[in-house]
Amino acid sequence: MSSFDVVIIGSGPGGYVSAIRCAQLGFKTAIIEKYSVLGGTCLNVGCIPSKALLASSHHYSEIAHFADHGIEVSGEVKVNLEKMIARKQAVVDQTTGGVQFLMDKNKITVLEGLGSFVDATHVAVTKADGTSETIEAKNIIIATGSKPSSLPFIKIDKERIITSTEALKLPEIPKHLVIIGGGVIGIELGQVYLRLGAQVSVVEFMDRIIPGMDASLSKELTKVLKKQGMKFYVSHKVKSVERNGDIVAVQAENAKGETITLEGNYALVSVGRRPYTDGLHADKAGVKISDRGMVEVNDHLQTNIPNIYAIGDVVRGAMLAHKAEEEGTMVAEILAGQKPHIDYNLIPGVVYTWPEVAAVGQTEEQLKAAGVDYKSGSFPFKALGRARAGGDLDGFVKILADAKTDEVLGVHMIGARCADLIAEAVTAMEFKASAEDISRMSHAHPTFAEAIKEAALAATDNRALHV
Repeated sequence: MSSFDVVIIGSGPGGYVSAIRCAQLGFKTAIIEKYSVLGGTCLNVGCIPSKALLASSHHYSEIAHFADHGIEVSGEVKVNLEKMIARKQAVVDQTTGGVQFLMDKNKITVLEGLGSFVDATHVAVTKADGTSETIEAKNIIIATGSKPSSLPFIKIDKERIITSTEALKLPEIPKHLVIIGGGVIGIELGQVYLRLGAQVSVVEFMDRIIPGMDASLSKELTKVLKKQGMKFYVSHKVKSVERNGDIVAVQAENAKGETITLEGNYALVSVGRRPYTDGLHADKAGVKISDRGMVEVNDHLQTNIPNIYAIGDVVRGAMLAHKAEEEGTMVAEILAGQKPHIDYNLIPGVVYTWPEVAAVGQTEEQLKAAGVDYKSGSFPFKALGRARAGGDLDGFVKILADAKTDEVLGVHMIGARCADLIAEAVTAMEFKASAEDISRMSHAHPTFAEAIKEAALAATDNRALHV
């Protein structure tokens, strides 16, 4: 029987990063993956493929604005969806191949098969052909991730009633795509097909899209996407989803009790994700699973069984790849006797639409609910020279700071390059920066990042210079 210092079940961003860090720290490490490729949901059917399609569709949508820049395109411009999806897959293959290279480089044993507990120190690896081997581990890290959620009355057939996985490889551009759920995944995929010519309707139970983010971001993104042609039905509860041939009818009820029916040729069910522990047999190791299916852990991501840890989507907190990576690193360093720390308040969230949406820290709604005395400063992208030069005028940056100490409590932005700009806010907040600290840092001109400086100035006695 093979024996390891650390065995990780699951090779997503949390799992494979944890494996690398364990190997760097000198642990004999193995990683178990049920599929034939590494990378988990993020690399195979999540973050990476969706961003590839967003990039391709963005290039296509930009053609409509070429004339504004003095570029004339003659002849018909066509979308070849098959080639677009093939490019997406090539990006995925290159990325997952890179993970395999990193496993080899760090001398990590990769075991293909379903990992399940035999007891607290033994894991069975069952291959696709039914054969199985058991390995021994001093420490085990559960990193099995998540799967798309659904509603009890919806039958997902993966043809017309689909999840995000199927939406990444559709055989055609939908005539009308009805999206159930106005969260990050649904909105991103909705914009992909909206750009390619589909009619897109979003049905959301809450009173706004991206409901977990600051309300001002939701309002601005809704305005921009409506301008692009997306339709929204917020405060609507889906009652039924029925397929009749190539048509899917989605019936929903609004706050007044009135019923609407939307008919499309595809319905994307995007109502969140659930922790995935199917086949793990956590009970055999004595590991506690909550009623919501999450592995219960303490502040060190340790389960009730001392040598077993859990990270990523399968534990509490935001289901984000970078959160899983930080947790994977933290557990590896804890096992090595170090004292790492994660500030969960400073894990940024991003929506990769265009304009991009990004945030870190507390929202205005959270600060109000907590009774925190705060001040706010905003700056619009349309007042930026760089934004005008590029034609990316939508959006703003908003900084929330403590009214007494001036410490930055939250940064919320929507606009061009915000997915990258948010890192400046995270850095500042990690070092407990004040709004005035940011306002006095020199920002290159002309850049989009100047919006952060100006928002900080606005939060500091309303001192913004360019608005």
